[in-house]
Amino acid sequence: MSAASSNQQLPPKEAGIFKKIVRCYESKQYKNGLKFSRQILSNPKYSDHGETLAMKGLLLSYMGRKEEAFEYVRRGLKNDLRSHVCWHVYGLLQRMEKKYDEAIKCYRNALKWDKENVQILRDLSLLQIQMRDVEGFRDTRYQLLKVRPAQRTSWVGYALAYHLLKDYPMALKVVAEYRKTMVAKAKPPDYEYSEMILYEVQLMLEAGLKDEALKHMKTFESNICDPLSVMETRASVFMEYGQMNDAEVIYKDLVHRNPSNCFYLEQLEKCLGLDDPDSRLKLNTQLQEEYPRSHVIRRMPLTFTTGGTFHTLIDAFLRRSLSKGVPSLFVNVRPFYNNPDKVKTVEELALSYLKSLESCGRFSDNGPEESPCTVLWTKVFLAQHFDIIGNFGQAIQLVDQAIDHTPTEVQLYMTKARILKHAGDLAEAARFMEEARTLDTADRFVNCKCVKYLFRINQIDQAVETAGLFTREGLPTLQTMDEMQCMWFQKEMAMSYWRTGQLGEALQKLHEMDKHFSDMIDDQFDFHTYCMRRITLRSYISVLRLEDTIRKHPSYFEAAKLAIKIYIFIHDNPDAKNAKMNGDSNNISDLTPSELKKLQRKQKKAQLKAQEEKKENKPQKQHEEEKKGEQKYPFFDPKELLETKTPLEQALKFLSPLRLFSSGRIEPHLLGYAIHSRRRKFLLMLQSIKRAQCIDAENGELHLNIVNFVAEVEKSRDRLPDPIRTVIDESLSLLTHGNSLTELNRDFVQKHKESHEHLIYGAQAMFAIDPANKDKALAYITELSDNIHGRSLKSCSQVLDLLKQGVLGKCSNEVIMLYTQQCSKLFPMATVFRPDPSPSTQCTDKSKVSKPDKFGRKTQPVSNVAMSVLSGDINDGSGASVSINSVNIIALGDERTDGPD
Repeated sequence: MSAASSNQQLPPKEAGIFKKIVRCYESKQYKNGLKFSRQILSNPKYSDHGETLAMKGLLLSYMGRKEEAFEYVRRGLKNDLRSHVCWHVYGLLQRMEKKYDEAIKCYRNALKWDKENVQILRDLSLLQIQMRDVEGFRDTRYQLLKVRPAQRTSWVGYALAYHLLKDYPMALKVVAEYRKTMVAKAKPPDYEYSEMILYEVQLMLEAGLKDEALKHMKTFESNICDPLSVMETRASVFMEYGQMNDAEVIYKDLVHRNPSNCFYLEQLEKCLGLDDPDSRLKLNTQLQEEYPRSHVIRRMPLTFTTGGTFHTLIDAFLRRSLSKGVPSLFVNVRPFYNNPDKVKTVEELALSYLKSLESCGRFSDNGPEESPCTVLWTKVFLAQHFDIIGNFGQAIQLVDQAIDHTPTEVQLYMTKARILKHAGDLAEAARFMEEARTLDTADRFVNCKCVKYLFRINQIDQAVETAGLFTREGLPTLQTMDEMQCMWFQKEMAMSYWRTGQLGEALQKLHEMDKHFSDMIDDQFDFHTYCMRRITLRSYISVLRLEDTIRKHPSYFEAAKLAIKIYIFIHDNPDAKNAKMNGDSNNISDLTPSELKKLQRKQKKAQLKAQEEKKENKPQKQHEEEKKGEQKYPFFDPKELLETKTPLEQALKFLSPLRLFSSGRIEPHLLGYAIHSRRRKFLLMLQSIKRAQCIDAENGELHLNIVNFVAEVEKSRDRLPDPIRTVIDESLSLLTHGNSLTELNRDFVQKHKESHEHLIYGAQAMFAIDPANKDKALAYITELSDNIHGRSLKSCSQVLDLLKQGVLGKCSNEVIMLYTQQCSKLFPMATVFRPDPSPSTQCTDKSKVSKPDKFGRKTQPVSNVAMSVLSGDINDGSGASVSINSVNIIALGDERTDGPD
């Protein structure tokens, strides 16, 4: 940082002291720098020296005194507006506050007074690429290239700018000119030179110059230190050109290097033009003989063979794996369960194994004798098989036999816990997962599974305590999890808080997850200079492209969905949020207005008392650190998040990334409709419906939204402006196909009369159209005959919540009891359908306290409101309303998936 000034010159002595201040800043000796700054500012002649004041502010900012820092920097800038140092320092402070746009303005002002300052140009270019101002980045890198043409980062940065602008010819020209100045080391490997060549190849491929890319790789083959990338690139180019023979040779070499790579095997089949199962099986047989230890090659033919061939192959595959006792066997077989014939084959073989092993200790009469453990793993495999096909009773019986056989095997208890979770008994599932954890307290994976299962039964304190067994000592568990960006933990914790009605705490965890993604975007700042300096350009481009879509990640998707649902709930229930603030799980809808006010006053007093005690007991050291302005965990206050005055605006902040990066999924558009319907933005409601229709026109929730939208338009038609009414009228005929709402819903129900999910939404639409159809709607929604498909534990629980919450009008206890009995026959192990369900899965009053389990724990009650299907009314203030149902919260956690539970 230069010590020159535009209009406030220091004499030689003070100028020398100022240079010491700059050196102290660069060497991070901030206290010494402050001493030197006081020497200058204590002199009355230079007490208003702008650059010294700015540097003092910069030093203070690194010591945590941000308010003072900004005050000094602003004073310095006011005293010397023509100083590039003052503007540069002000830009640095704005960058520290992550106000990148303001920092860019400051740097540009600094360059007005020192156009060729390398440090300012470099800082400006970093902010421009951070903000993806690629054209500005190009211009700044060009200025740096003119000022420092001998530095390689100047050339590399300039080439990257044109690459990001997709001006490939210019980027190639810049890279080629720079490469000519590079000299490869006499003794290879020279990784930087190699990376530059491969980056050039990437530019050629993206520009469509595939021939030039092949020639370039051949010319500099001896200088490339990554032969695997060369082989993969050549093979892909040959396949695009149809040169299958050349590609075949390369992919055979790649398979030889890594016979467990599925992509190489698939590409080799394409090169050979193998489409029919027989020819693919022949190739696979040859590869098995060549690579007998490759598990992937043995498994691959199971994906495309059928009938007797599949029977023979799966027989050998199962016998080998069961004999070796491979715990992950079912994970390998699970993808075949979309084929009923293969499922039947697997079941018949596994049952025959078990029968033969128990009778003679062999897979077959003439087979070799197997160890006793083979029987154990066969029972585990069959238990997992029956679990997936829904025969939970048989699955539990088999896994119990396995536990009796070997009561110390952790995998058995985890399998039983998973089966119980799928069957709907979450409390018992958590108990067995805890049993598995106690058998191997050093296994982090089992510990994490136990934590997740404890969250599912809303044992939040116990889950945090269990997770703390593997966190750093000396720090709170929640702080450690946040620092590690452990998002599965925070998501499960937020869902547990949501189910127990602790909305503020749930929002706190979701905002922490959102902060992780913001931090990831900010963290790329350090890589802009590093990657250009180390010539890791291919990885750098990949990182930039990843960061541009980082909020497309599934963790953010799930967090944003839940946050939107909570904010919608807060908007619909402004009184409920206050009563829920401290985690009170009573059903506040049953309280009278006076009782609700008393409860709120009582909670407010308790909060004030807790805050005073916290303030009195706060350690002096912590108080001093907070006084310095250092940010401490937690970063978000649950109370402030809960008491927001603009919940829908907060929901929109979470919705925007979903609509930008996950627009191909229907959920963001359904959530968008839920928000805009409450804001009474008819055109945005229509837009959400149209976008959802393009993705899945037969979606049940979308159908209900269309019915509600049309009904609300008809009620509010006279109050709509003419332009809006015209646009909506043009679209209504497309939405309803020219039919009335009754006809539209009748056709929908008739079309999906065998789909449980569609009948649920069809019944709600029927009641919304005409409440007189209540009995008919109840008949549809409670239909559980064998010809109805999709009768899952989740959908049946959803119906039960709808009945209890009166979404279809007030239902008698007899109707609810009858439906519960029907569901109990379908899901006999599900606690949610039991006459006296466990509080972990069903809302209870405070007086109904569950008995402690074998670990001495008591399950926490769950809020009726949080468990229910959220349904509200859109009201325009004139009494016109229409039922809206767009957010479904099920108390049983997530539905069973193919992936990890």
